[in-house]
Amino acid sequence: MSIQADPADPRSGQVPPATALQADAAGFGGTPSANGASSLSVVDLTLSFGPRAILSNLQLKVAEGRVTALLGPTGSGKTTLLRTFNRMNDKVTGYRHQGDVLLDGRSIWHSGIELMSLRRKVGMLFQRPNPFPMSIMDNVVAGVKAAKMAPRNQLRDIAERRLRDVGLFDAVSGRLKDSPFRLSGGQQQLLCLARALAVDPDVLLLDEPTSSLDPMATEAIEELVRTLVPKITVVIVTHNLAQARRVSDSTVFLNKGRLVEHGDTKQLFENPAEEETARYVSGRFG
Repeated sequence: MSIQADPADPRSGQVPPATALQADAAGFGGTPSANGASSLSVVDLTLSFGPRAILSNLQLKVAEGRVTALLGPTGSGKTTLLRTFNRMNDKVTGYRHQGDVLLDGRSIWHSGIELMSLRRKVGMLFQRPNPFPMSIMDNVVAGVKAAKMAPRNQLRDIAERRLRDVGLFDAVSGRLKDSPFRLSGGQQQLLCLARALAVDPDVLLLDEPTSSLDPMATEAIEELVRTLVPKITVVIVTHNLAQARRVSDSTVFLNKGRLVEHGDTKQLFENPAEEETARYVSGRFG
């Protein structure tokens, strides 16, 4: 999400200062679409760790206001690319990029872009739930408070609305002041999603958001993802081919450091242009 601590320290509770989040999200070039979603483009992008290129020479236009799935075998660079979209890799040792990522026509690495403003506009939900060590309600509105997006007397209403959006409010309405660590894994992930949505991102990045959840929690997350578009542009990394078919409008297949194929999800699964793609989506490798 927009202000989540890095998953390496999920209980750090270190929320960025308000001043880091006060940059105007409209500082990005171009104009978002009328539905509020933002355009995201990859231009001749190469991503590396040390001397090794993970992905090379990527050209990609992410479908605005739709759900795009990133598929590929383990090590194909899906999560590296996803984390690049809101610069979560910036301080990873050895990480380098060449080329560009454009958000509403402006480079995400432009010197005038405030990093926390970017992460407020491009939110992220990690593979494992990582609630902050604060109450359930304070988790939901942490970003809203840090960015001073609403007066204090509106925070409970915002928390309730976002918890209802993710289908969690009925389960926690009587214990908003309780610790989130008493919730189930699925409920914690829904809470983190409510937290991400509370700051009204234009793009939402999902890194295998249901990989550790049971089927019922997975279904709840998938149904919610479909309700987010077209207001939000969603990019999801998943190893679950059936999930990609269920939730995404378009699919990107990455393999061996390359973008092999990108297109409409139904067509890519049923009539792929590349034999490499056909082998992967049919389960013959990966």
